[in-house]
Amino acid sequence: MPNIKSAIKRVEVAKARTIKNAAAKSTLRTTIRRFEESLSTDAETAKIALNKATRALDKASSKGLVHQNTASRKKSRLTKRFAKHFAQVG
Repeated sequence: MPNIKSAIKRVEVAKARTIKNAAAKSTLRTTIRRFEESLSTDAETAKIALNKATRALDKASSKGLVHQNTASRKKSRLTKRFAKHFAQVG
């Protein structure tokens, strides 16, 4: 445990950020999972879920939660999966 006042504050801030980031990452994963679950429904519902997942990934990358390239890769894969699934169905 640090003795210096500024170091003590840094530890507290780091804990707070860790909790906040963990919650945000969990929300992001939930959004992506909901998109994957929506693939079993109709195309319109899946399209809305894809838009939400894409938006969540963009926000996460802009806030530094995930790297920009990681977000782009995941968006690409989700979009590709959506197109492949509904090209076969419809």
